[in-house]
Amino acid sequence: MDAPTEIGRAIRTARRAHGLTQQQLAELVGTAERTVREIEKGTGASSLDTVVAVAGAVGVAIGVIR
Repeated sequence: MDAPTEIGRAIRTARRAHGLTQQQLAELVGTAERTVREIEKGTGASSLDTVVAVAGAVGVAIGVIR
């Protein structure tokens, strides 16, 4: 599985655990529901800043492995 798909699945799992809809998460972060949907699918062309913001809003940490 590729990184965008893994990140998207982690975000989806955390969002559901927090009892949030995609629309609610989008509003919380200040982005479009479509953006959240694409991030969760591992598709689209969202900026890294947006992905990190969406992930952070549901407690998913994204970091650099060296």
